[in-house]
Amino acid sequence: MRRAESEFKIKVKRLHGHYMSLLHNIQNIYFIGIGGIGMSALARFAKLKGLDVYGYDKTKTLLTEVLTSEGIKITYTDAASEIPEHIRYPEKTLVVYTPAVPKNSNLLQWFNSKNYKVVKRSQLLGDVTKHTLCLAVAGTHGKTTTSAILGHLLASCEMPVTAFLGGIAENYNSNFISKGTEITVVEADEFDRSFLTLSPDIACVTSMDADHLDIYGDAHAIEESFKAFANLVEKPKNLLVKKGLLIEGETVAIEESAAYEAQNVRIENGAYIFDLKTPQELLKDLQFYLPGHHNLHNAITALGMAILAGSPTDCLPRALASFKGVDRRFSYRIRHDDLVLIDDYAHHPTEIDALFQAVSEMYPADRKVIVFQPHLFSRTRDFAQGFAESLARFDEILLLDIYPAREEPIEGISSGWLLDMINECLVERPPERSRAGSRNLSGAAKLIAKSEIISALKKSNCRVKLLVGAGDIGAEVKHITNALQL
Repeated sequence: MRRAESEFKIKVKRLHGHYMSLLHNIQNIYFIGIGGIGMSALARFAKLKGLDVYGYDKTKTLLTEVLTSEGIKITYTDAASEIPEHIRYPEKTLVVYTPAVPKNSNLLQWFNSKNYKVVKRSQLLGDVTKHTLCLAVAGTHGKTTTSAILGHLLASCEMPVTAFLGGIAENYNSNFISKGTEITVVEADEFDRSFLTLSPDIACVTSMDADHLDIYGDAHAIEESFKAFANLVEKPKNLLVKKGLLIEGETVAIEESAAYEAQNVRIENGAYIFDLKTPQELLKDLQFYLPGHHNLHNAITALGMAILAGSPTDCLPRALASFKGVDRRFSYRIRHDDLVLIDDYAHHPTEIDALFQAVSEMYPADRKVIVFQPHLFSRTRDFAQGFAESLARFDEILLLDIYPAREEPIEGISSGWLLDMINECLVERPPERSRAGSRNLSGAAKLIAKSEIISALKKSNCRVKLLVGAGDIGAEVKHITNALQL
C-alpha cells in the first residue's frame, strides 16, 4: 500500500464523527470575486462536485470567460438584483468571498443581511482539504511554481490528487488539477494569515521575506505567522524548509548539505541536470527546464513533498522533465535568434533579483530591458529601496504607473518617486555589465504609459525583453507579443 493511502485512511478515521463539511446539504455556491486565480480554482472544484456555481467579479477577463464557457454563471454588476431567484434561499447556498472584495460590496452586504452562510476563500479551502492528505506550500515567494510542480509530479505518477493552484499550469492550461480526491495540493497563503485555516499533513516553507507589511506591520510578525503555520504540521519530518530559514524542519538546498539536496548541478541544452539526495536515496541525472536557482529550489522542494506523500520515485524523473511551467513565471513568449520576450509575475525585490539571476544565467552576453509595473502603493512604499536596487541591475528600465489593486493612493508614493530612486542607484553604483558592453546610462530608466510599451520595446536595442509585474500588465502580454513579432 502506498504511504499516502495509509496516512489518508488514518486521517479519515481520526476525523470520522467530528467533521461536518461547509458543503453539507449545499446545492448552490456563490463566489464574490470569482475571477481571482484562487477563487476560480475552487469554483471549478465546486462545479466538478455537481453544485450550481455562480459568481461576481468587477472585470471581465479571459479567465472569467473561460469559467463561463465551463457552465459557471458570472455577473459583473455588484447588485443584489443580479442574484438568481432560485438561490435566494440561505439554507441551500454557500457564499464565498475573497479579501480583495471591499467590505462595502453590495452583494456581500446583501448576503450578510439575509443570514446566508458567508465564508472567506481560505475557510472553504481549509474545509475541502481537511479530510484529505493535505500538502500545503507556503512561502512569500515560490508558492505557485512549487505547488504546480508538485501537482504535476503526483498526477503524472498516477497519485489520487486534486491541486488548487495560484496560476495556470501550462501542462493543463488550468489552475485546477483533478486526478483523485485522497490527496490535495494547496497554496498556503500568508496574506491575511489565511494559511492558519489549513490542516496540513505535509508542508513546506520556500521563503520568508518581509511582505504584506500593510497587514503584518513588520517582518517579525510575518516570521511568527510562518512559525505558527509550521506548527500545524504534526510530524516534523513532513515539514520541508529552505535551508537558512529560522524554522525547524527537513532542510532543502542546492549544492549545500541538506536533507533534500541538489548535487552535481549543471546546465545542458537549456536544462538543469542534477542529482537529488534525499534521506533515503539518491536520484541521478534529473532534468528540469525552468531557468533560475529559485525555480530549481522549488523543484527540489516539490520532489521531496511528492516522495513524502508516497509517490513512487521511479516515475519522478520523467514527470519532472515533462513539466512545462506556470503562466507568467518566466514564460517565454518569443524565443528567436534576435529577440527573446519573457513574461514574469515578479512583484517583490527578492523575486526581481531571482529573475535577474535566471535571465543572466541563460543569456549572459545579451543586454536586457525590463518593463515593470509596481503592484500596490503600500508595497512600493515599504520596499522602494529594494525595488530601485533590483531594477537598476538591468540595462534598461521602463517603469509603469503603480497598479493599485485593493488600495487607495498614498500621498507621495508614485512611480515617478520610485524612478528617482532608481536613477540614484544608477549614478551611485557601478552598473552590472553584460558581455555585450556597458549600459547606456543616458535614459536607462524612464516612466512610460501602458500604451507606449510596444514602441519603447521596439526602440530598445536589448535582445532580451522582460514584461514584469503582478498587476494588469499580464493582460497586455498577448497584444505586445503579437506586435513585436510583426
